[in-house]
Amino acid sequence: MRAVDNKLISAPATAETWQEDLVLDLRDVSVRRGGRALVSHVTWQVEEDERWVVIGPNGAGKTTLMSIAAATLYPSEGTATIVGQELGRTDVREIRTSVGVTSSALAHRIPSHETVSDLVISAGYDVLGRWREEYDAADREQAVAMLEEVGAMHLADQEWGTLSEGERKRVLIARALMTDPELLLLDEPGAGLDLGGREDLVTLLGDLAVDPDAPAMVMVTHHVEEIPQGFTHGLILDEGEVVAMGLLSDVMTAENLTRAYHQPIALTVDDGRYFARRARRGGDHRAGRTDRG
Repeated sequence: MRAVDNKLISAPATAETWQEDLVLDLRDVSVRRGGRALVSHVTWQVEEDERWVVIGPNGAGKTTLMSIAAATLYPSEGTATIVGQELGRTDVREIRTSVGVTSSALAHRIPSHETVSDLVISAGYDVLGRWREEYDAADREQAVAMLEEVGAMHLADQEWGTLSEGERKRVLIARALMTDPELLLLDEPGAGLDLGGREDLVTLLGDLAVDPDAPAMVMVTHHVEEIPQGFTHGLILDEGEVVAMGLLSDVMTAENLTRAYHQPIALTVDDGRYFARRARRGGDHRAGRTDRG
């Protein structure tokens, strides 16, 4: 793998290298709707031990890219191979059982009376809302393990509609981990959280990021402050195109954020966390990044 203009370019994956390394392989992917490119010619690979953050302004194409990675949207052009299966050449149900997803769209579809334990278990059946499924002891044990991992075991018997926003985020992550996925997709997990809830979530995701047994992770966010410690790579999008891609420390710069958001951005790093703001007139964004701690 080599870097060109701050982007990672990989040699084509063989079957052997795919099984060993890649969980997501997008090649020259575009999505077009009504003559407009939502995503334009994106090539991106995610390896099994990587933790990616995808960031960019509204309309940048972040959610579109995540929908492809979740096998819920087909590209208009290019190829998308997810956990070894190419979209359009396989049953998407085989892909989805290997991809854990959390998103606000998913949260809105959950019945308010659904108990937390049933919600987590039902991920293994690719359904929302218990119907006629019979859950066995192994299902229950796995759900308990996932809820314990995210610090939400005390919520097991509560109904979804009674949970706080922060509690819901933890439960959704437990559900996403239920099937032991190879790829975990987190679409704006911090949306709607207050400061305390955000910091709790960032800590949880940071713990997952450094767990060698955790799946590859891709998180979409609007805010650099939500990037947990332990994340390794970054992808910055603007108007459906890649602004920068690669190691997080190389990608997350004031210059790249200024290009993506079309205004001067100042960026600081404090104890491994990123903080951004609009630069003062005169351009303190030119200094790039200031490290503290």
